[in-house]
Order: sequence, then structure tokens, then C-alpha cells
Amino acid sequence: MLREQTFAKLQAMKLHGMSAAFEEYVRGPAHDDMSFEERFTLMVERQWCWKEDRALGRRLQHAGLRQSACLEDINYRHHRGLKRAQIEQLASSQWIKQHQNCIITGETGVGKSYLACALAQKACRDGYRALYYYVPKLFRELAVAQVDGSLMTLLKKIAKADLLVIDDWGLSTLKPTQYRDFLEVLDDRHGAGSTLITSQFPIDAWHDIIADPTVADAILDRLVHTAHRIVLTGESMRKPRGTDKND
Repeated sequence: MLREQTFAKLQAMKLHGMSAAFEEYVRGPAHDDMSFEERFTLMVERQWCWKEDRALGRRLQHAGLRQSACLEDINYRHHRGLKRAQIEQLASSQWIKQHQNCIITGETGVGKSYLACALAQKACRDGYRALYYYVPKLFRELAVAQVDGSLMTLLKKIAKADLLVIDDWGLSTLKPTQYRDFLEVLDDRHGAGSTLITSQFPIDAWHDIIADPTVADAILDRLVHTAHRIVLTGESMRKPRGTDKND
């Protein structure tokens, strides 16, 4: 009876990891040779792991990543100019801690989106909040927020992200006001968060894409100077694989 009451109390306190460990220990002889301190330590460890797994799940759900990507699964055999040492450096997530940016450029199909999602997934694993946006979706949400009065709420949500991923920059033609909106997003994050951008266009071409020289200078100033640059080359990875997994 006492065991059942303890189990129920652990459940009521939402100590689900600890309650699962407690149930295993009292119902099996596998840990009979362990001291109380050893058993209690294992129960606490189970609770810690359960809590961390739940928190990671929430961060990944909030991030809304386009692909289920992982740095450990990156293919370095494909000749596309991807340097393992650079990715391993970024894998530490120190660049996010230091509020630096990352820009990934290259032709379609070379793995820009996959790499961006993998870096964001690693950031979530390291305890950072990430937020992914495909460019058209970002500006649709901004436009709707301006109409329904929720713009400040949306801007605060974006500003709070430790890592903001902007996928396929430059592919969609934007209005001058939309570029200014994007500049406001960057201003809110400047010095407080990291931004990762993927684009089919080299950075040198972004001035022509944005058109307004003043806005272009301001956007590039906030993005490029503290950015790690990854330039992917080579043929599309989709051709041999028949899938868009890596872009």
C-alpha cells in the first residue's frame, strides 16, 4: 500500500521519470545489491533525463524546422565544398552564445536547408530556442499580423529566439516595405540573437536583390560582419538520391 501511495504522489507531482524508475526498482530484483543512495541517484537521473527530453521536444516543436535533420547525419562524401572542421566548430553552438550569424549559400539541391535545420536542431539540443521561417511564410505572417493587430506579439516572438533561421532568402521578390520590415526584425535581434540565412544567391548579389541601397546597406551590416559563411558548390544532391532531403 505504501508503495502505491508513493507512486501516486510522484505522479501527482509530475515526477514521471522518477515514478517510472521507482516502479521498476520495487517490482524487480535487478537492483537489490544497490545502496539507497545509489538507487536514489538513479531515480533523480531518470527524472532529469525525462525533464530534459520534454524540454527538447518543446523547443523542437516551437522551432518548426522544415526537415528532421541532424549534424551527425551530414554527408561529407558528396563534393560540395563542405568543410568538416567548420561544421564541427559551429556544432558547439558557441556562435549562438556569442550572437554571431551564419550565411549558407549555394545552388539549389546542395543541402542548404538541411544544414540549416541540422544546426538549428543542434542548437535546440544545447538548450537554445530556435525559430525557422521559409521566406514567403515569414512575410505572410508579418502582413497578417499588421492587419489583425498582433504585429508586436509576433516581433517579440521572433526577437526572443536565440537562433532565427531564414530559408531561401532572395528567391521571392519582396516589396520595399517588406525589406524595411525585415530590417526591423534584424534591429530587434541585433546583439541579442543569432540569425542563420540560406540563399541561392551569393552575398555580393544581395544589394541588387534588395534594390534600395540604404536598406540593403543596413541589412548587410547587421548580418554579414559577424557571420560564419558556408559556400556550397557542386551538383544537386537530389539527382542521385531522387529526394529533397538535403535541401
